[in-house]
Amino acid sequence: MNIEQTVIRAMRGVAELSDCQLIEPIVPDTLLLQSGLDSLGYAMLVAQLEEELGIDPFTELAIKVYPATFAEFVAIYAQGLEQTRD
Repeated sequence: MNIEQTVIRAMRGVAELSDCQLIEPIVPDTLLLQSGLDSLGYAMLVAQLEEELGIDPFTELAIKVYPATFAEFVAIYAQGLEQTRD
């Protein structure tokens, strides 16, 4: 499973549901605040990814600082998935 592709696919689905316009392309240094999703969209994204991946790393890893870039967001999910394998 490619976590980056999973997150992008989920972002596109959430953007469509919430009538938001994502910027293209989403690249590692894309700032989340400039991606096109609003705060409700990110809440929906985290819920969607929890359903798909079976984890919510923001509660399970006790993340104190929200990621600023797409790469940081993906890294948090990768870390969460890795911990579930241990």
